[in-house]
Amino acid sequence: MSFAAWTAERININTADAAALEQGLTNVGPVKAQAIVTYRRQHGPFLRVEDLTRVKGIGTATVERNRQRMTVGTRQAPTAAPSRQDVPAPVPRR
Repeated sequence: MSFAAWTAERININTADAAALEQGLTNVGPVKAQAIVTYRRQHGPFLRVEDLTRVKGIGTATVERNRQRMTVGTRQAPTAAPSRQDVPAPVPRR
């Protein structure tokens, strides 16, 4: 794999296992990688890469150093509000 192809592929911090995090991120060893996975299991997915600083041992310097290597993936768009036709009309009270 060429360097350009490798850098184009970002690591999804919400789905990557500890080995992938350790291998793909700078200054993230086995302990920090496992801490990321454990935090994610306990608290749910990261909404932004900056949320990674909530993990013990991960600071803003680590996030900034790896910003271009990480992603949180795509989020599902919220479901659309029901159309006016789908909402029943109120029944007048007597």
